[in-house]
Amino acid sequence: MDKTLDVSVAIIGAGPVGATLAATLAAAGVSVAVVDAAPLPPMELPEFDGRAYAIALSSKRLLDAAGVWDRLPEAPCPILGIRVADGRPGEAASPLSLHFDHAELGEEPFGWMVEARALRVALNARLPQAPGLHVFAPAEARVERAADGAVVRLSVGGTIQARLVVGAEGRHSPLRRGAGIPAARLDYHAMGIVGAVAHEKPHRNMALEHFLPHGPFAQLPMHGIPGHPHVSAIVWTERTAIARAVLAMDDAAYGRQIAARMGGHLGAITPIGRRWSYPLSAMHAARFTAERLALVGDAAHGIHPIAGQGLNLGFRDVAALAEAVIEAVNAGEDPGSAAVLARYQAARRPDSLVMLGATHVLERLFSSRLPPVRMARRLGIAAVDRLPGLKRFFATRAMGLGGGAVGLLGGQGIARVG
Repeated sequence: MDKTLDVSVAIIGAGPVGATLAATLAAAGVSVAVVDAAPLPPMELPEFDGRAYAIALSSKRLLDAAGVWDRLPEAPCPILGIRVADGRPGEAASPLSLHFDHAELGEEPFGWMVEARALRVALNARLPQAPGLHVFAPAEARVERAADGAVVRLSVGGTIQARLVVGAEGRHSPLRRGAGIPAARLDYHAMGIVGAVAHEKPHRNMALEHFLPHGPFAQLPMHGIPGHPHVSAIVWTERTAIARAVLAMDDAAYGRQIAARMGGHLGAITPIGRRWSYPLSAMHAARFTAERLALVGDAAHGIHPIAGQGLNLGFRDVAALAEAVIEAVNAGEDPGSAAVLARYQAARRPDSLVMLGATHVLERLFSSRLPPVRMARRLGIAAVDRLPGLKRFFATRAMGLGGGAVGLLGGQGIARVG
């Protein structure tokens, strides 16, 4: 591109959150440009690699409205039940546990497990077909913001003029730093291990979360792959030194460590795909907006994976910002104005703070080894299992239906501009 492109919104970062925002706005008829430093097609890995996302019901509704969900290359695996237990299987396990069944709330699953590569394929299939959406990848972006708009200068040549710039470039967001927005951080001194395992028995679409002394261990149901009819994803939190030792093990020893934490309910365990790991920390930006700038997803916040809600929290940002922008454009207002940005921040920052606090409290509560705390939390789990109202409260929030599940998150269609 060797000329100037005029759009309403320029999004920097084409990961799942940034690309979904671009698709959502374009579906409404808002002119959008999305820029990413990496080319998008190589993100479509040809083989199963073990990474997957737990997509809540409200997030599924957003992806559906954006025209992404029906472009998934294979059907996602529904989560129909969740079992929560305190303690490792065996002698250290608590006999008290909490069971959630989707049938207690209606016909919809709690969520779906979607392979990371499958979501990327769907996004890449959607973006070129969305009218009024321009993709520049790979390209570096240099952003200049002013009171009357923003200018994005591309390393590949050309300029984008936008009313609003969105930072969707992850936790180390250059746009956030460039705007002088501080971020509070908390290091958990732990690592997350992510991957997949094949197992002998069917999972029956049940998810499991064990709260262990060094962090939670989750088993999440997935569809089988050739050669392995029964497959689950794992998300395993462990102290850094132990995690590094586990990651260095051969497959047999690694599988034994997983089996010790998962228990024997699925039979023999075989690790498949790659092992992924990342340091665990929490982060929250002091503001989600600045002049002509909005932050979404990991650029605005990062939480502990104990509730599996990180990406879903980012999708809630997408819904809130898209609705604010679409409403402004439909009303003939400036989509990057201070009033629109204030509405977005008011809608999203309190919710993300609540989720940050909740996941932090859960991490501290379930990592405590003090006998009185262990007894209290186990009795608490059992009590929730016996109180239908409280149980429903937790279940609806796992589905993303608590509080602000209206508009795009509530299943309403996109209101087109004009």
